[in-house]
Amino acid sequence: MFLLAHITDPHLGPLPQMAKSEFTVKRRIGHFNWHRNRAHAFSEEVLAALIQDIRAQRPDHITVTGDLVNLALGEELLAARDWLTRLGSHQAVTVIPGNHDTYVPGAFDELVRLWRDFMTDDNGSGDIARFPFVRRRGPVALIGLSSAVATAPLMATGRVGSDQADALGQRLAEFSDEDCFRIVLIHHPPIASLSAWSRRLIDAGLVRAEIARHGAELVLHGHNHRTQISRLAGPRAGVPVVGATAASTAPRSDRAGGAYNLYRIETSDGKFTCTMSERGVRYPGGRVETLSERILTGG
Repeated sequence: MFLLAHITDPHLGPLPQMAKSEFTVKRRIGHFNWHRNRAHAFSEEVLAALIQDIRAQRPDHITVTGDLVNLALGEELLAARDWLTRLGSHQAVTVIPGNHDTYVPGAFDELVRLWRDFMTDDNGSGDIARFPFVRRRGPVALIGLSSAVATAPLMATGRVGSDQADALGQRLAEFSDEDCFRIVLIHHPPIASLSAWSRRLIDAGLVRAEIARHGAELVLHGHNHRTQISRLAGPRAGVPVVGATAASTAPRSDRAGGAYNLYRIETSDGKFTCTMSERGVRYPGGRVETLSERILTGG
């Protein structure tokens, strides 16, 4: 059995002080939104409890599907690197960027410099991060995409581009004949109906086309701050597409808080079974517990 933990959108706080050189219109809006809304909607205590629970589950690998930070300030990106290091070694943790990680032009290059050990292809030189990358861990091939691009104020769209989509197809095909469970990691969900127009993956059709052509066993995403399970067409069977709840979400009386997903991937007679457990904080002051369980493939 291979046990994979999936955590997303931690939106690490608190916000550091912005230098004058870091002020942009978009960051001013985001700064206002943080103090008015997000600072109260997110909980560092909930996130810490989830991380403690992940460690107790002893997963074989941990994936983080973006939005580690809020305004892509230099201090934020550096603090996120420290957080990843505490989460696990770069061999045990894989990360892809989200739109908040590339909030403004130039942020992408900085996060690549700081986080590259956690998103470097197994066949890479170790000093360059390219997307998509592939990391083989046991029976699993993790294929990391970047949909993170800097956008205009009030927009949170994503884009992969035709070159990255073509490379995704090549990577999926490369592992299609192996005894391999292929997992695509992307921040924005590749299904248009799951996100508002201003938050959509603009060229989601490119990703869907490659998965329809070559198949995949699982797609994991973040971005929408809630657990979602959908399916995409594959060449032989539907491909589960799963988003996780924003990890630092503070629970309320009418809504559960932060959560992460655990995937138990097993093989028998050449066939894979994947079972998902959602673990999170159900109510204010509560402990981390299993919120739901379901079989995604096999069974």
